[in-house]
Amino acid sequence: MSTLVVVGAQWGDEGKGKVVDAVAAEADVVARFAGGNNAGHTLVVEGRTLVTHLVPSGCLYPGTRCVLGAGMVIDPVVLAHEITTLRGLGLLANDELRVSLDAHVIFPFHIELDALREDAARQRGRAIGTTKRGIGPAYEAKAARRGIRVRDLFDRATLTERLGQNELQAAHEAERLGGRLGTGAREWLAHAEEWATWLAPIACDAGAFCHDAIVAGRRVLFEGAQGALLDVDHGTYPYVTSSSTIAGGACTGIGIGPTAIDGVWGISKAYATRVGAGPFPTKLASNGKDLIGDRLRELGAEFGATTGRPRDCGWLDLPALRHAARLSGMTGLAITKLDVLAALRKVEVCVAYEDGIDPGTHGLFSAKPRLQACEGWDDPDVLPQLRAARTLEALPAVARAYLDLVADATGVPIALVSVGASREETIAVARPFT
Repeated sequence: MSTLVVVGAQWGDEGKGKVVDAVAAEADVVARFAGGNNAGHTLVVEGRTLVTHLVPSGCLYPGTRCVLGAGMVIDPVVLAHEITTLRGLGLLANDELRVSLDAHVIFPFHIELDALREDAARQRGRAIGTTKRGIGPAYEAKAARRGIRVRDLFDRATLTERLGQNELQAAHEAERLGGRLGTGAREWLAHAEEWATWLAPIACDAGAFCHDAIVAGRRVLFEGAQGALLDVDHGTYPYVTSSSTIAGGACTGIGIGPTAIDGVWGISKAYATRVGAGPFPTKLASNGKDLIGDRLRELGAEFGATTGRPRDCGWLDLPALRHAARLSGMTGLAITKLDVLAALRKVEVCVAYEDGIDPGTHGLFSAKPRLQACEGWDDPDVLPQLRAARTLEALPAVARAYLDLVADATGVPIALVSVGASREETIAVARPFT
């Protein structure tokens, strides 16, 4: 087994950064296949916190090749900042990063349009909760065949023509939304020419790069962004992201065939969170002070790594998790933030929906959860024993029973358990590349 896809199994923010960091210790290549800097992966190593938005989480391991795939949309300003930060820490040597020639580029007008659209939608009471990073407009331009790829930065004639085309469309929409663009094609061209100078040495055919690594017997980890329930095709549409977040997205987002994938790990918190609008069946009430939803947010530090927005919190939704497992064909589950539950005196889990509603994307809009109480979490000894555990056998009985419930409900075995924020506070149940 030489390839593994790791994806989010909820609405994003499941702790992919830590899980990918743990798995990447055994990988030769870590390739991200979707999304942009709307994702934030938080890594805590030796007491130091590092957040990456574009560069794969494997960047912490010298010698590991990091690849940004064709399915991504890349803001060169953000990427340049991340590269500078990582190299300042002695990471990400010059030959350890590759960027797909076919990844699309986020320009200033994408970001401006994103903000104007979201503000206009909020005034109508229909805001989606976008991060305003230009992700949606960039993917829209890609589908409309006016997008600008990394390879286009090196072709001045194509670039000039495409920027002019985008200027007309973007200026017209900005005016319709009651605003105006701060810059135009001339300024965008100057940015593009500067980006091209430092992107040229690291740009490549990412699909061929990963294919060659697989053929050579190297271990390749494909890293997703956001979560299954935000998938543009299979998520809670229209409250979704603009790309494919399930395991199949690795094939199209990198450029490999499905037979090249050996396994899929899905990541889920021990509870559930969501940012922005859209259905959330197990959402807990919050008054900003003392309700369980507030307690979960406080204990789990549930604030967006990208936006800083507070996340809504709720109990683990097993029907939705089972749905996500089917969408990605998961062969293993990584459960994060189990320690957060251990700090609560009351723990519940959604085992089904009332009236037998199917957990498909439409069903989640009207689903009413049937909750089951989990006994034993109110023992004060649970948390310290859980945080110290490094094997399943060392976990408190109540925590093992909870994991068994999740595995039985989804039909997917537990592969990894996180019992704290740091790299060391991890229980590796299964080896990722065996």
